[in-house]
Amino acid sequence: MIRPTTILCALLLIVASCQNTGRLKEQLPVQPENTAHLKNTPLALDPILLQNVPEVVKEFYAANGNVTLWTTQDDRKALQQTIADVENDGLLPDDYSLTFLKEFETLTAISEQDCMRYDLMLTEAFTSVTNHLFKGRLKPDGVYTDWALTPKKLDTNKLLTEALQNHNVTEVIDRCRPRHKIYGSLRKSLAYLNTLPNDNTINSIVIVKPITLNDSTSTVHSIKQRLAYWQDLDSIYLNDNVYNAATAVAVKKFQERHGIVADGVVNSRTAQALNFSRNQRKEQVIANLERWRWFPYDFGERAIVINIPDYGLAIVENNKDTIQTYKVVVGKPDRRTPVLQSTLSNLIINPTWTVPPTILKEDLTPTATKDRNHFIDLNMKIYLNNAEVSPWEWDPEKATSYRYVQGPGNHNALGRIKFNFQNNFSVYLHDTNHKENFAKPYRALSSGCVRVQNPFKLAGYVLEKQEAGWTKDKIDEILETGETTNVDIKKSIRVHQLYWTAWMDKDGLQFRNDIYSLDKILYAKLRS
Repeated sequence: MIRPTTILCALLLIVASCQNTGRLKEQLPVQPENTAHLKNTPLALDPILLQNVPEVVKEFYAANGNVTLWTTQDDRKALQQTIADVENDGLLPDDYSLTFLKEFETLTAISEQDCMRYDLMLTEAFTSVTNHLFKGRLKPDGVYTDWALTPKKLDTNKLLTEALQNHNVTEVIDRCRPRHKIYGSLRKSLAYLNTLPNDNTINSIVIVKPITLNDSTSTVHSIKQRLAYWQDLDSIYLNDNVYNAATAVAVKKFQERHGIVADGVVNSRTAQALNFSRNQRKEQVIANLERWRWFPYDFGERAIVINIPDYGLAIVENNKDTIQTYKVVVGKPDRRTPVLQSTLSNLIINPTWTVPPTILKEDLTPTATKDRNHFIDLNMKIYLNNAEVSPWEWDPEKATSYRYVQGPGNHNALGRIKFNFQNNFSVYLHDTNHKENFAKPYRALSSGCVRVQNPFKLAGYVLEKQEAGWTKDKIDEILETGETTNVDIKKSIRVHQLYWTAWMDKDGLQFRNDIYSLDKILYAKLRS
């Protein structure tokens, strides 16, 4: 028989046990409700949240009922993955809130207000990244003073509508990248440079005298290390300090990739290029990627494209086919050839040349002041109020009051032909009476205009695209007359004077000397 006292004790123990369990439950953390589904639910946006977003974002939501729109997880993740990839464009993913967006996507307990903020941030990130890929993170005129590129326009709201309706976020953003193959090669260049190890343990190369075949010094070992690092030389040749034939071949390959005369001799110019570190080359590539985002999206059906640091001109058709190439002479660092886009308007055969202000001040006036015969030697006439003035009546104190015109002929500064296009810098393409300069490796020698080797070959291409009848014989006849003849260009041929110092082609990474020191300026602003 169970005693009452035993039953009472058992009841007391049960009650005590229940009380302890209750206290334990109170001590356990309350599991938050899973509200991740709110990210996939259209929510009416709080008007207060819309007050501080960019105007273009307000317009997008207003056109779509002012509700959250990133309600498909695959779209959100596609945006985040695409933002991560802009690192290969030289852009910084966290400039587009990538870390925050990725963290938010993993949350399972969120409020409606949080979801609204998340949606707005996704839209702002899409808007920023598409704009930056299409037309650059910076504005050219905020970096350089002598750039005249037509601003590019992008309807980001139209793109975003397509991306969310068709669920092709990645494709839409990729279309915003420049489609020129050089841009694609630069992205590959940056990705490749990121795979290379640090090169800060390789000694800098100091050249006392040029290093040539069979030289043997400690400097040769550093040269070989640099060549092996850039994969121009097989590492099996690193065991000695002898500048052998294999090293000379590697140097020639390196020189060709850097626009240096490929003679196999390591002089100061080659040493300077060898001493560039991987990080310096990365900065150069990143600067070039940004500039390509500024350049025209479409070069046109036919285009004259000049790469200023490469001293080269190419005829490009349909944005991809290089038809002809020419050597050119460009402006000196203190008289830079401007970056611009325009359309060829006319050719002038047997041109006259009117002296521009800079050349008048810095060249013509000082020389002619010492010797008035200088005007006669140049076949130059002086005008004051359209009346011709004798060289001996010319007053150098009032030099800027006169107009100076050089007559046509072989000694004319413009040579025998000139190619005009509208621009605010008074520059053009032309022939030259100093053809010896085309043989020089350094050709930043003009006062801003671009001198073209074989200009009549270029004229032949331009004129054959016009009405029939323009032949070499016809041009030669006009040249023989010595008369200044204008030829209007009726069918559009665009002119692009551009500046790029890095790219990748079938021969590997290509770099050119930054003749106007523009790369560092741009990189610093991109990272500021």
